[in-house]
Amino acid sequence: MVLLVNGELALSDCSELRLAAIMMADVAGYTTMIENDSATTVEAWKAACERVLYPVIEFHSGKIVKLTGDGFLAEFASLKRAAECALELQARLGDSILTFRIAVHLGDIYDDGQDIHGEGVNIAARIESLVESGEIGVSGAVRDQVVNSIAADFEYIGEHVLKHVSAPVRVYKLTPSIKSSSTTIDSLAASQSIRYCQSADGTSIAYSILGEGPPVVLVSNWLSHLEHDLSLPSRRALLEVLAGEYSIVRFDVRGSGLSDREIADMSFERSVEDLLAVVDALDLEQFSVVALSQGAATAAVFAARQPDRVTKLVLYGGYARGRRRRGTEGDIAESDAFITMIKQGWGKEIDAYIQMFGTFFMPDASPDQLAGFTRFQRIAATPESAARIQLATDEIDVEDELPGVVAPTLVLHVREDGRSPFEEGRKMAAAIPGARFVPLEGRNHALLKGEPAMEKFLQEVARFLSD
Repeated sequence: MVLLVNGELALSDCSELRLAAIMMADVAGYTTMIENDSATTVEAWKAACERVLYPVIEFHSGKIVKLTGDGFLAEFASLKRAAECALELQARLGDSILTFRIAVHLGDIYDDGQDIHGEGVNIAARIESLVESGEIGVSGAVRDQVVNSIAADFEYIGEHVLKHVSAPVRVYKLTPSIKSSSTTIDSLAASQSIRYCQSADGTSIAYSILGEGPPVVLVSNWLSHLEHDLSLPSRRALLEVLAGEYSIVRFDVRGSGLSDREIADMSFERSVEDLLAVVDALDLEQFSVVALSQGAATAAVFAARQPDRVTKLVLYGGYARGRRRRGTEGDIAESDAFITMIKQGWGKEIDAYIQMFGTFFMPDASPDQLAGFTRFQRIAATPESAARIQLATDEIDVEDELPGVVAPTLVLHVREDGRSPFEEGRKMAAAIPGARFVPLEGRNHALLKGEPAMEKFLQEVARFLSD
């Protein structure tokens, strides 16, 4: 609680003093804009809040403490996330008629449960006033903590004596590094070390590690290639989000990519053994798992059988029963038709085949995106291998093992997914004790860059893994 005593703020005993990462921001020239065209300015402010401020701050594990009419005060779980959030906010707000000044500081605050106060907030406000519209100012305390951990440049703009602050404060202007996050992930992929391990039946499985931090094992679907995954928008976006915080372990499923292709056994049980072989080769005792499409079944069964090793489990677009196990003649006929389509049209740049595959995987994709997907098919697997992998996938039935999963689990599924029915994802979540189910609006099984479902997916996964 905040009390006014003789004209000055006084904090009651219930207020908590602590160190915090603080962000302060306002719209440059807001008063003049309101005077000139209040309706347009207010609509622009609402749009900025709904489309950029709220989702981006939430994505970076921040919390808006209060709106100030023409700005906001926010608090973050870490300085790194606060600085990265500031950079993303300025990048995403580039199309708005509003231009923001943003400041980030690390300092002491008082938290009364409803608002935050104190010198830390005061310094953030003073730093904000030192930068121009569209710029980000940070204190020396912020720069010293994050200079080596984010892709950004720091321009020293002097040591400033700030009002009501006893000691001078070093101030820097924060700008995106020439080496962007996209360049960073490309550099990591280019320099990755690809290794091999032997699965239980002697099959060679290719794997690699990207980034540094706590391990996250990515269990891909039937289409993978360690050297070319970044050409898929959904895979690239996920790696860009995770590579800055985690060591991402990736591997090519048997029959595709750089793993052995000409093999006798493509069964589901072998996929579980392949995952075990990879994590054993790396001596990983505990790790999180993020699994996509049919990889979700592999990951869930592994988690049920190895409860002491999987700390968190993310399942996207998955199912516990393959098409041939869902009990209807229509599902079996669809499986047969899809396998025939794979044998005849896999990787061929023929419009009819491209459109058919696109309808299943990403009906909202552009012609260029569909062509890129077709090229990736050709690189990742032969038609024969892809057909055999698909047949094994359609025979999956792991419903009885799902109740054995004890790891905290997040299940996400697109409502109008044409490749993996929404109902199968819902059933998967219902069968795993305590799993949280997040429906995603859309119809693309392979998510596309910029669509709301992709942004929601990335936000949910990042927050779940960091909690």
